[in-house]
Amino acid sequence: MSEQQHVMKTGTSTVGITFKGGVVVGADHRATMGHFIANKSVQKLFKIGDNLALTTAGLVGHAQSLSRTLTAEVALFELRRQQPMTVKGAATLTANILSGRPHWVQLLIVGVDADGGHVYSIDSAGGSIPDVYCATGSGSPYMYGVLEDGFRENMSQAEALKLAARALHASGQRDAASGNGMDLAVITPGSGYQQVSQDEIAKLLK
Repeated sequence: MSEQQHVMKTGTSTVGITFKGGVVVGADHRATMGHFIANKSVQKLFKIGDNLALTTAGLVGHAQSLSRTLTAEVALFELRRQQPMTVKGAATLTANILSGRPHWVQLLIVGVDADGGHVYSIDSAGGSIPDVYCATGSGSPYMYGVLEDGFRENMSQAEALKLAARALHASGQRDAASGNGMDLAVITPGSGYQQVSQDEIAKLLK
């Protein structure tokens, strides 16, 4: 792993939103080193299982390492148990990894299971907090203004997608460490993890 990956921070805006029947999850693309925009297309949204996603804010090297570890652990669990890992189980696993060896990251574990859609925010020391929606990273104060105004229980998938896109767009307009586009995905019990195309994201922002 290069020295640049260790020092390059993702700055970041990431979001997870529950809706009736699933969750929407997203992240921006920008990575910064201080005031320098080091990369405009960093991956901060990772599929770690058919029903699970991870978003990362923090050091790029730590984030990439965690995504590989979690993907492998989830696959191993499902192979042994012959059933999907619950979202709470994935959050607990992630928290245990971080409490054993802290990483410079702030994470969201987002997904669906038999109990519905869930969003867990996990801090660098392994604290795990469930919520109906959550934003992380330097852009989160701007995102929460949009989320608190627009979120409601049992939203439709279309409403949740539009809210997530609006929140990420707002952070990209106001937070210097966030921006350069976004990734969005939807997770539902029937379809699992589905990435949203960039064309569809452009339509959501119109």
